[in-house]
Amino acid sequence: MGHTHAHDHGGATATGRHRRRLLLVLAITLSVVVVQLFAGFLSGSLALLADAGHMFSDAAGLGIALTAAWVATLPPTDQRTFGYQRAEVLAALANALALMVVAVVICLEALQRFGGGHEVQTTTMLTGAALGAVANLAGLLILHGAHRESLNVRGAYLEVLGDLLGSVAVIAAAVVIITTGWVQADAVASLLIAVLIVPRAWGLLRDVVDVLLEASPKGVSVQSIREHILSAAGVVDVHDIHAWTITSGVPVFSAHVVVEDEVLDADGVDRVLDRLAQCLGEHFDTEHCTFQLEPASHREHEPEQHA
Repeated sequence: MGHTHAHDHGGATATGRHRRRLLLVLAITLSVVVVQLFAGFLSGSLALLADAGHMFSDAAGLGIALTAAWVATLPPTDQRTFGYQRAEVLAALANALALMVVAVVICLEALQRFGGGHEVQTTTMLTGAALGAVANLAGLLILHGAHRESLNVRGAYLEVLGDLLGSVAVIAAAVVIITTGWVQADAVASLLIAVLIVPRAWGLLRDVVDVLLEASPKGVSVQSIREHILSAAGVVDVHDIHAWTITSGVPVFSAHVVVEDEVLDADGVDRVLDRLAQCLGEHFDTEHCTFQLEPASHREHEPEQHA
């Protein structure tokens, strides 16, 4: 005896709900990239060019995330029953890999610069870095709060934060060059920007892999869910429990629940399902859950069960 408690998968994803914020940050980021590229070539500062390159990769990541958010709203089909919501996760994966590539390129170029002297126009370098810092601070304020709901928004938030720290590093390098004349500070700042990129890219990549491998959502204890279900009136056993995430903000849960025959006869399938769904919704913030109800008398017909 089975029954499915279903919800619509075509609703807005976490990234889609914050599309306007992402668009605004994208516009700000692209504007600053143009300014920093111009200032970087004019001043001869590798650190400023590295910061511009980092911001450009962030802009590309935002563009991918926004495109994926639109794709994720496409309706489900018979071949793709969850629709295209996983497109957001793939976009986050591309974003993380792009950050890794940028970090490697910056490191290689910075190491080459240590071998020879390069003149740097500090005034232009300082102006470009200051503009970048202001723009990044504005981006952080725009994305604050929304970054807790979506992998892509979180990725954008962390990238803007890294850009802010990178701009601060460029400002510090410019001040060092002005006060001491040590031009190598520009290469040091470039390496620092690369170091800031790697842990953020790694953390984002790890979260993406968790989703693609269908790991249990963060903060969700399968054992706790099992205990709550077993505490429901008339429930004898629960097995074949699965908890995973389709995309950011879309956790999914399924289980086989064994119920006393008398409870099913007295309350009916619908009332039992409502109690179980309410339990998961209140305690574990899982809106989409699927239960297969099995009468206790049916257990003897199952050769084996999986925990």
